Amino acid sequence: MLERLQRRLGLQTIPAVFFTSAGIATVFVMLAVPFDQQVADSFGQLTGWVAHHLGWFYILSVSGLLVFLISLAISRFGSIRLGADDSRPDYSNLTWFTMLFAAGIGTILMFWGVAEPVSHLSKPPFSGVAAGSEKAASDAMTLALYHFGLHTWTIFALPGLAIGYFAYRHNLPMRISSLFYPILGDRAFDPWGWAVDIVAVLGTLFGVATSLGLGTLQLNSGLSYLFGIPSVGLVQVALITTISGIAATSVALGLDKGVRRLSQINIILAIALIAFVAVAGPSVFIAEGMVQSVGDYLHALPWLAFWTQTFSESDWQRQWTLFYWAWTISWAPYVGIFIARISRGRTIREFVAGVLLAPTTFTLIWFGVFGLSAIHVEMNGQVDLAQQVQQDPSVAIFAFLDTFPLAGLASALSVVIIVIFFTTSSDSASLVIDMLTRRDDQPSLVRQRIFWAAAQGVIAATLLLAGGLDALQNVITSLGLPFCILLVFMAVSLYRALRADYRGYSMGELVRGQALPEVEAPSDDSQENDYVPETSDRH
Repeated sequence: MLERLQRRLGLQTIPAVFFTSAGIATVFVMLAVPFDQQVADSFGQLTGWVAHHLGWFYILSVSGLLVFLISLAISRFGSIRLGADDSRPDYSNLTWFTMLFAAGIGTILMFWGVAEPVSHLSKPPFSGVAAGSEKAASDAMTLALYHFGLHTWTIFALPGLAIGYFAYRHNLPMRISSLFYPILGDRAFDPWGWAVDIVAVLGTLFGVATSLGLGTLQLNSGLSYLFGIPSVGLVQVALITTISGIAATSVALGLDKGVRRLSQINIILAIALIAFVAVAGPSVFIAEGMVQSVGDYLHALPWLAFWTQTFSESDWQRQWTLFYWAWTISWAPYVGIFIARISRGRTIREFVAGVLLAPTTFTLIWFGVFGLSAIHVEMNGQVDLAQQVQQDPSVAIFAFLDTFPLAGLASALSVVIIVIFFTTSSDSASLVIDMLTRRDDQPSLVRQRIFWAAAQGVIAATLLLAGGLDALQNVITSLGLPFCILLVFMAVSLYRALRADYRGYSMGELVRGQALPEVEAPSDDSQENDYVPETSDRH
């Protein structure tokens, strides 16, 4: 029946994955529009249960995966390439980095770069720390770097590494289900694998919709500051519609013409904004604070990575850390596939070092400039940023920039950056969702990519109308859990495949459980593996 529907609509998909994912998203929108309060309350209760009973699982999983990736990079597996042994990267390091960043957390940094440090400064999460104190300021920067540093990029790097390895070295389809081939065998290409891909598609849809929702709130605040446009639901829906249209145009142009060019433009604009704040702001304070903040972050990281707020009744970790981890995890399928798509030819060591360190370094600079400057403004009493953040975090960056010369120009530049980050996130996700819902031997149809871009916009608008920021946080914290579980199994599957590859086993021998005698470690030019799973659905 689904195949007949596909032919009638002229689509090129895996029908079970495409129509099930689209159907679930449609049902959610149909229920959320008339029953917005009930849906918001239900997800609020579910989020409370997840945070109370499984918050520790989020914390342990992400920190454990960080250790796993670093161990892979420094191990004997680090020299294995994502592709044939003689392959080389498709993109230069600079182009690779700009695409990594723009498709990753650019929108998030624009939203929280000022809001999070100021929030922690005014409401410290640790007992015995006075609001507005030097200790509160230090902790605020440490927590911001913890939330957006190595842990965030671990969540993106693991699926990216696994997808790149299985796709380029073992010729498996570039879908999340392929990562479980060492565990599931050919069942990775039947309903078991389809179920995995459906989870990945839904996680991506809602994760990107959450980002679009936050970006819309911030964009509306910027336009309200610049032009007096009211911050109301109707305006926000109009903004989502407009930006989704821009994203659909970009996604129709494809990776190189659309995403690549927008990414390069936006990284230049972002650097220009950073330079402006660094020069016009308290430059010496920023420089001193960045050095100290990096040291504080590295010093606190070992215990902070496993901190679960066990002895406190506070709801802080649910609202911040668990929300961030779940949000980032929901992005993992699409960012992982996107990173894999642009990372062919790199060694595992290069990949891990690049994906973990390069964007994290940019994040450190971003929070060093914006976060420290905002803390300086707040502690000196120039503007009561804390009160404005508590009332509406989306307006934080514009209230902050209002303390600088050329405030209108800086705010206008911020609006442009938000729009482009908005667009690159949406069109990157649309390209990836299209890959997840079709076979590799099927063409990528523009109308399918446009459909997914529109779906993200509709879900974002629905979540905003159903409860704004609280609804966005509750939905994503709940829906991130299934893929968090998949990430753990993904690491197990990747390790099994790498060990087999290094010892000279084929993927087929690994799946069939055939024991081979220990062999001498292969040289760099002898790690070829041309096994392709024997199934007609492997595409």
